[in-house]
Parts: sequence; C-alpha cells; structure tokens
Amino acid sequence: MTQQRTGIRVVVLGARGRVGSQICQAIHAAADLHLVEDLGDAEVAVDFTTPDAVMGNLQRCIDRGVHVVVGTSGFDEARLDQVRSWLADRSGLGVVVAPNFAVGAVLMTEFAERAARYFDSAEIVEMHHPNKLDAPSGTATHTAEMIAAGRAAAGRGAMPDATQDKTGPARGSEVYGVRIHAVRARGLLAHQQVLFGSAGETLTLRHDSLDRSSFIPGVLLAVRAVPDRPGLTVGLGPLLS
Repeated sequence: MTQQRTGIRVVVLGARGRVGSQICQAIHAAADLHLVEDLGDAEVAVDFTTPDAVMGNLQRCIDRGVHVVVGTSGFDEARLDQVRSWLADRSGLGVVVAPNFAVGAVLMTEFAERAARYFDSAEIVEMHHPNKLDAPSGTATHTAEMIAAGRAAAGRGAMPDATQDKTGPARGSEVYGVRIHAVRARGLLAHQQVLFGSAGETLTLRHDSLDRSSFIPGVLLAVRAVPDRPGLTVGLGPLLS
C-alpha cells in the first residue's frame, strides 16, 4: 500500500509556466510539502500567472480559506488595499505578495534603502526579457519606494536634476520621486542596478537572476511561512528576518 504524503498541501496556479513548472518540481521534491492539483484540496496556493488573472485568483483563494503566495507582477497600492479588504474578515488567513523571490534581489532592495540615506542622487535601471508584461518591474517599483523611505528618514529633499523637460522618455519614469529606466531585450532574464551618487563618489548595487531557479528558495520559504502570517505581507524581506 502506498502511504499518503503529509505536509503542507500546495497548488500552483500557472503550473505550466516557466517558473510555475520549476515550483511544482521543487514542491514535489520537498519532504514537508505536498503538491495537489485542485484548489479545493490546497492549504496554500502559489500564483505565478498574469496581472489580468491574479486578482480573480486571489479572491477565489481567499473565499475558500486558502493561504496565497503571489509572485505575479502588476501590484500597486490600490491592488494591495483590495487584498487587505478581502482579508479583513478572514481571521488567520495569510497572503504574501512579493515583487521578487530571489534572495539577492531582496537584499539589494534593503541595501538600497540604507544607502539612500547617504547619497544625493539615486536612479534605477531594470533589465528584463522582452516577454515581461509590465514596466517598470515590481522589483524596481518596490526599490524606489524603499529609496524614498530612506531619503525621507534622513531628511533629504528632491534630488538634483537640471533637466528642463523631464516628461520625455529619456529620463525614464518617476516613481516615489526616483527615476526608473526599463530595458527589454532578448537574452536578458531579470537584472537591476541601483546607482547612487554624491560629490566625489558613486555606489552601484546590482543583482542578476541568471536562471529562474533563483526564485525557488524564496517561494518555498514563503509557502512554509504564510500559514503562520495572518493578513497581508508585502515582500520577502519580513520572512528573511
């Protein structure tokens, strides 16, 4: 007789995608996780789908009392507030929404928040494959938010910039007061540089995901943690600490 595997029951939404298929393999190989195919059998759902599908998936999971780990891009404050409202009367239910599950990318963002306190200027260059649907990336947007928080904590004002026409594409998009430049090119996967400058010195933080396998340890960390984190958790950082 075959013994039924025990552990956290996990369903992967977007299981046929490039990341989703690797997540399925990793869950199947983990002794404390059990891959299931039906949402009704799951304790935790992992969503790596599309920005158009993710909110409907989230609502269905929350309605069924299933914890969710979300790696799908396209989340802004309005969407996060919507998730919070769905969770308001669902005591004990947890959702983790992370713009990036690569541990190095999460650390880069945290380092950027610290560095932002000490430099006059900061800009972000994010580089991804041309099939990515959103620009700027969720990681870049979150990094800009963290930089803005660091600058505010240090009492820094607007960054120096004498450009007269800042609405043109050459200066990128302004997010939380930080300029983001998005590159889309064949051969890239997921890369980001954060450039800091003050008089006489510059600092560059860079992270490169060279393979989608870099996301898997962070996803598994979130899957294991989310049942014990009621409400909405944004980013992988709180789970690392």
